[in-house]
Amino acid sequence: MMVLKGQLHQHRIQSEASARANPMSSPEPEVNLEDTDRLEGRAALVNNVNAALALAGAVRSTLGPRGSDKMLVGEGGEVVVTNDGVTVLETAKVEHPTANLLISTSSAQDRLARDGTTTTVLLTAELLRNALELTRIGVHPSVIMNGYRIALDEALSQLAEISREAADKSESRAVIATALAGKIDTKLASVLTDMALDAAAALAQEEGGGDLERLRVKRLQVASGKASDSEIVHGLVIRKQRLDFTTPSASDGGVIALVDGGLENRELMLDAEIEVRSLGVLAGFHQRTREKLQTQVDHLASLGVELLCVRDGIADEAHVMLTAAGITVYRRFEREDLERLACLTGAAMVRDVGRMSASDVGEYSSRSEEKIENSWHLRIDGNRGAAMTALLRGTTPTMREEVSRAFDDALGVAHRLSAESSFLPGGGATQIHLARHLRAYAPSQKGREQLAIEGFADALEIIPRALAENAGLDPIDEILELSSAQSKNGPWIGLDVMSGDKTDMASAGIIDPLFVARQALTGATEAAITVLRIDDVLWAQVEPGTPDWNSEESEDEI
Repeated sequence: MMVLKGQLHQHRIQSEASARANPMSSPEPEVNLEDTDRLEGRAALVNNVNAALALAGAVRSTLGPRGSDKMLVGEGGEVVVTNDGVTVLETAKVEHPTANLLISTSSAQDRLARDGTTTTVLLTAELLRNALELTRIGVHPSVIMNGYRIALDEALSQLAEISREAADKSESRAVIATALAGKIDTKLASVLTDMALDAAAALAQEEGGGDLERLRVKRLQVASGKASDSEIVHGLVIRKQRLDFTTPSASDGGVIALVDGGLENRELMLDAEIEVRSLGVLAGFHQRTREKLQTQVDHLASLGVELLCVRDGIADEAHVMLTAAGITVYRRFEREDLERLACLTGAAMVRDVGRMSASDVGEYSSRSEEKIENSWHLRIDGNRGAAMTALLRGTTPTMREEVSRAFDDALGVAHRLSAESSFLPGGGATQIHLARHLRAYAPSQKGREQLAIEGFADALEIIPRALAENAGLDPIDEILELSSAQSKNGPWIGLDVMSGDKTDMASAGIIDPLFVARQALTGATEAAITVLRIDDVLWAQVEPGTPDWNSEESEDEI
């Protein structure tokens, strides 16, 4: 978007001359923007709302245990089958900035709460739809934004009021099972739930923030076995084979050293050539190199190191030296795997072997190698900290990817439950209660904010409406029946989409974490307000490309 200064200057002179000639006239100034399309006011809002609704429509059918799957086909023909909302959105190629804003909001929901991504997108789109309707009857966007903020504060206070604390492990299992409902079959969901609770319990006393489960638990997809054979290993399992086959393949424990680099000669950073005129000089050069490597190996041996893991490579000359010193070596580790080993064994990652001290080495409890399918896998166990490996099995790559995504969600929810165990009713019960409460609360506010609060309440009903639609039920009848049932029996009455009954969600085991619902409401409201604040969209037109002169010449010749 470029502004032509000459045009602006000429326009200003003409405007001033016109004003002097006719003092009573006050024409609105117009700014000429070259190569730019412009949408202003209501047209900009309509465009942004339509983009949000289109994106929400792409994931609406995935919501709930009766949700449908999406087949995502990449440019190279690769296929992903999933009903995970954030996977669908992040895989899609989207160009509209408002749609990208909703995708970012969904990704933030996934990062912070690990569930509720589809809910966030649907809520955002409905809030924008209702805001557009309010602007048609003359309500200013600023008033709508203020009303939405008031409604959000009241809704969050209601969430805290109706939530309950998890009393035992069965309720935690129900929360994770609800998060996995519709993504995988019931038997596999039970296996992944046990794995997630096991890993979360091990990480409960560890420090590292909300993303600790991503860092401490390695996901390793294994082709052998059924998906239900997946398991959690309290140790590091990685596709590795020892450098020298003459060294032992297993050990009952010992001293381990971790090198955040390699045990090799450094290459010159500059392109240089060395001219050697004497064989003795070249021999001396290699001798000094070997002596340096031998010094490093001797230093490791003096620290009692039996197992060496390095991030980079090992020089060929060092192979025999390490074997002679009784040191088993594994190389080419990812940095994340070295960090997990450091947690397991208490060893510190050191860049320079020569500066390694006794306090930098650690202890492992066991090491073994196993051939799975056609690949050797190394397993290292330790007793210092919590670091694990999730062995995710499946007969096809597509199945293994889906199991991995489901396990990520289960583990993320389980880990966060250990810090905040409060939960809410699922099956649309929470949203129906909030909608009923906000409609009763709206008249307590002055001015047109009442309309915005009612619009917020109406937007919340998109969740039970989508759940009913995906289950083949009539959404209007279900919402009316739910509202009636809650008015008699309280806010924990929700829709069991598998049976169609309106029942107590705690008894049915259909419950959602409080932190998921809270983050979904907050993220959706903030995203909607961000879009409502936009009243001018400037689209830079695509610049013309370089002409294909050869093509034109060939056409002329013809």
